[in-house]
Amino acid sequence: MSFARPRRWLRWLIGAIVVIAALAVAGPFVYIHFFNGSTPAALTLPTSGATSSGASSSGTPQASTAAPSGSVAGTWTVRSGSIVGYRVNEVLLGQNATAVGRTTSVSGHMIIVGTTVTAATFSVPMATVHSDKSQRDAQFDGRIMDVAAYPTGTFTLTSPITLAKLPAQGAVTGYTAHGTLTLHGTSRPVTFTLTAERKGAQIDVAGHIRVLFADWNIQNPSFAGFVTTQDYGQLEFLLVFGK
Repeated sequence: MSFARPRRWLRWLIGAIVVIAALAVAGPFVYIHFFNGSTPAALTLPTSGATSSGASSSGTPQASTAAPSGSVAGTWTVRSGSIVGYRVNEVLLGQNATAVGRTTSVSGHMIIVGTTVTAATFSVPMATVHSDKSQRDAQFDGRIMDVAAYPTGTFTLTSPITLAKLPAQGAVTGYTAHGTLTLHGTSRPVTFTLTAERKGAQIDVAGHIRVLFADWNIQNPSFAGFVTTQDYGQLEFLLVFGK
């Protein structure tokens, strides 16, 4: 009888340790998957139109689209509806998650001469990029991007893009872009694929650029063993141009 109480306390202690361990694993899982909301989908063209090969963006054959009307030559300006942001895979206390931050405060322009894009640029004030977590935004604004010292992120096209035969209205076409991306006060050349769609007096452009943090002297977003991330992220964009 004298050993019953110590044994009972030992069982309670072991049980408490097991519960704490379970909560350490299940807690982040429940938070991420049930209370943290859904991760925004990657930015793509908001279209159901045909690709340049005559198939829809989902691969479904479509009827032929109307031939383009009017010249695309001239200066096109970034308009409302444009979005720029980041996407980074992270591990939060052992659970996989995706951090997404975005801004609609985008400015820029594109110049087309004939059927060639001769110049293009867009920029965002970095302090306007926000995620769904104020704690993450505080880290982004401070130790990661230091938006006070480096307030603007900018992309500038460095090689012309030949549109060749103009795609039909509503046709999604892919192009390769070469340019300079400036982040955290560092400018580096980048090459990436983008997709574009002409919608009457509007041209939509979407794509993403892989950003290796060390290349732009950006501190890895990992934080105190609580959150760990890959050593790179994606800068994603959806630009709406109009004349």
